[in-house]
Amino acid sequence: MTTPSNQPLARGYQLQNYTIAKLLSAGGFSIVYLAHDENDYPVAIKEYLPNSLVLRREGTQVQATSEENLALFRHGLKCFFEEGKTLAHISHPNIVRVRNFFRGNDTVYMVMEYERGRTLQKEIQLKHDREGVDEKLIRHVFYHLLNGLREVHLNKLLHLDIKPANIYIRKDGSPVLLDFGSARQALTAEHSKLAPMYTPGFAAPEQYGKKEPLGPWTDIYGVGATMYACLAGTAPPAADQRLKEDKLVNLTERYGDRYSPELLSLIDRCLKMDQDLRPQSVHQVQKQLLQPGSPPARKRTLMNQLRRTWQTLTTKPARVSE
Repeated sequence: MTTPSNQPLARGYQLQNYTIAKLLSAGGFSIVYLAHDENDYPVAIKEYLPNSLVLRREGTQVQATSEENLALFRHGLKCFFEEGKTLAHISHPNIVRVRNFFRGNDTVYMVMEYERGRTLQKEIQLKHDREGVDEKLIRHVFYHLLNGLREVHLNKLLHLDIKPANIYIRKDGSPVLLDFGSARQALTAEHSKLAPMYTPGFAAPEQYGKKEPLGPWTDIYGVGATMYACLAGTAPPAADQRLKEDKLVNLTERYGDRYSPELLSLIDRCLKMDQDLRPQSVHQVQKQLLQPGSPPARKRTLMNQLRRTWQTLTTKPARVSE
């Protein structure tokens, strides 16, 4: 049975001090709008509105589809509100800034900085048609992105939905991490009847069940999966499928002619199914990203060939004794 979608707020609707300009995106958990404040400053407003629990067909009020769903909705609302409070205290150039959060229309709203640029997903699509995302760009984007993620972890929060679509590349080339998934994860983890809201391919195996604890290593899996997508142009196999039969390609065999062995090894470690085998902190990943990589296999082979040719041309022939 298909879950009905919720009606977004109308263009021009006045939401406290903000005027709704247009719909930016709508998912199973929330709706995001472009809006302007009283000074005409553009912001992104995220509205908590899970399709499987409540409905809004017209107007502004939401209604739970059952008493049980009302309790679930209120629990998720609390998680969403707490996430907003935590994010509002984080001020970092690589993390989307939460400017305000408030209750209204029987739900909760999170007001965020409206970022201009394009997603890493779009960057991957553009570059993959040629030779893939350049290693230098990968190292630059993820090193700076992890500066922000480290700040998130220091505030005892996890992102839990790291993927190319949630990473924005600003016009100056700096990355910013968007759309946290910790409230979604908290809601679905506690209530098994709800459909999972993580992204297959980018979600760590421990996000599929309740047995293993979540931690920084969970976000690090998402980082590894996103770096993998920069290479492959697509997500790695979903973790639940890898548990049954791991068909993850050997990165060195597949991409060793284009990327350094150090980068490929790092991605491989981030994507380990056993969370204890992954880097346990963002700092560990950053240290690896800062280390200069060896030339890819193709470049090493070419360099060796050129070196041998040069040695042959410059070596003086032995004088034949008379």
